[in-house]
Amino acid sequence: MTLHLTPSMLRAAAIVCLLGCAGSTFAGEPAVYPSRPVKLIVATAAGSSPDVLARVIAEQLSASLGQAVVVDNRPGAGQTLGIRTLAEAEPDGHTLLLGTTGGLAINPALYRHLDLPGSKSFVPVALMVTIPNILAVAGTVPAESLAELIAYAKANPGKLSFGASQGTPLQLLGEYVRAKSGIDMVYVPYKGGSQAMPDLLAGRIQVSADALPLLLPHIREGKVHALAVTSATRLPELPDVPTLTEVGIDGYPPQTWMGLVAPASTPRAIVGKLNAAVNDVLRSAALRERLPKLGFKAEPGSPDDFARLIATDAEKWAAVVALSGAKGD
Repeated sequence: MTLHLTPSMLRAAAIVCLLGCAGSTFAGEPAVYPSRPVKLIVATAAGSSPDVLARVIAEQLSASLGQAVVVDNRPGAGQTLGIRTLAEAEPDGHTLLLGTTGGLAINPALYRHLDLPGSKSFVPVALMVTIPNILAVAGTVPAESLAELIAYAKANPGKLSFGASQGTPLQLLGEYVRAKSGIDMVYVPYKGGSQAMPDLLAGRIQVSADALPLLLPHIREGKVHALAVTSATRLPELPDVPTLTEVGIDGYPPQTWMGLVAPASTPRAIVGKLNAAVNDVLRSAALRERLPKLGFKAEPGSPDDFARLIATDAEKWAAVVALSGAKGD
């Protein structure tokens, strides 16, 4: 039997089709991503190493994605404020977080007493960079080596203060050196390295740590002395500065990193598109030249690569927290 469709039947069928198509679009990911500006949360203060990287990456990703990527600084509580903001965001790829070793691998061990968003609250998108950090002292401290600092600290118990951003590898570096060497050194928390630096230069704190790009100009000017680098090998920029292992402080993870994460349940297609865009940006001629000058090493890879790194480093940093006795507020 031949079915004859009347005009009214055709109109009804068209309406059903439109409703069905609309339903599938609203229920899943947007037809076009990104469909509006993307917010990139940075859980540290403006001027910090994560902030510097975020602004460089945001500029390049804006061009790649065809939508503005806007940096949103949410410092405080050892990066937990920014992480909570991400965990509460819609999983549509329009809110992202520049995740760091501190926020994603250290916080779970440092803030065990708090109900923090865990690894199930976010999905790794892309590792971006690894970063060497430097332990340094103010120029007013009579020490140009770690051995001299330890000797000075033991001769002047309670007179040294160590300042660094809270909930980061930088805080744990000071705590780890204190615990391994047996010196008396008071930790002073900061929201970001950019806030600790003026106090270090003025001698209000005597010891600090930060990434290469933030400390190197002051080291070259003689305003601070570099005592050790956290990397596995010496840095070309500071060939005379030994590694922690060389000066007898072993067990501290040599690698810290930053990468992009999204809220849990973000569609895989969006994660894949973001990962490809980030990797393209990291491999671009512009960033291949710019990132090393800022002290960053580009590390393109897959979301699974980044997930494995977060998991393995969380175990390493939990051991550092346990040995140092460090605690988060």
